[in-house]
Amino acid sequence: MKKLIAAVLATSALTAPVMAQEITGFNIGLLGGENAQDRLNNNECLRAQAEELLGVPVKLFAPADYNGVIQGLLGGTIDMAWLGASGYAKTYLSDPEAVEPILVKVNNDGGYGYYSIGFARADSGITNLDDMAGKTFAFGDPNSTSGYLIPSIEIPAAGYPMEEGAEYFGDIAFSGGHEQTIVGVYNGDFDGGVTWADGLGEWEDGFNSGALRRAVDAGLVDMNELVQIWQSAPIPEGPIVLRSALPEDVKVQMTALMAAMPAMDPECAYGVLSGEAKGLMPIGHEAYEVIIEARRLKSN
Repeated sequence: MKKLIAAVLATSALTAPVMAQEITGFNIGLLGGENAQDRLNNNECLRAQAEELLGVPVKLFAPADYNGVIQGLLGGTIDMAWLGASGYAKTYLSDPEAVEPILVKVNNDGGYGYYSIGFARADSGITNLDDMAGKTFAFGDPNSTSGYLIPSIEIPAAGYPMEEGAEYFGDIAFSGGHEQTIVGVYNGDFDGGVTWADGLGEWEDGFNSGALRRAVDAGLVDMNELVQIWQSAPIPEGPIVLRSALPEDVKVQMTALMAAMPAMDPECAYGVLSGEAKGLMPIGHEAYEVIIEARRLKSN
């Protein structure tokens, strides 16, 4: 880890040491979507590296839902998080000055898009949304981009109404997160559901990265028992954000640590970034203006 920290310090272009006295601790929020212990385990290496770099206690927080992380960022109790695009939009619409996007995950193909993926059990006879008439369709968290916002726009636009009383789907259910949706469909609790993936690699592996890959890695599902029934248009990957009020040197150090991780510690990056990734690259607010507008319109 010492070599990693030295490399990060070199890439940060800072000649002065970290002024850790300006902060007494640093808190990293982890979005929901899988059980809390797995989230904590996958990010423990990041916590340890950040603690060594900053010289202050670093804690991980894994709230039960997305809103717990969003409210932590807004309230100043969480300093950094990897948000989905919709979660960033909600944070920005609540307080435009609360957080700053710094980095985005780059997929193996060089892009930073991903997809909302609709799926069902392979033995259910469901192969597309036409087969979901009268069935239970599961979504994750209301603040999830791929788990709700984008499918709630694109699926009705394709001719499958989701509003109450439309009577196309038998029921619209919120599972609480991506893992809950995946396991719920796999176990037959829901007829179909949506989750996220980079769309690269093999279906049998759960693609290269995303919630399906996490579920495969955790031994929760056999992808051969699931089938894809829908896919969204590309969605911009959500940003890693820092709380705007943090000292500038802390922002630079944490940005550098995250940017260096895929090259310097691939194993840690695999856990933190939900699977395979080419790396991380800088991102700004303008990349999410379309999602912010979509979120604004949905709330009206």
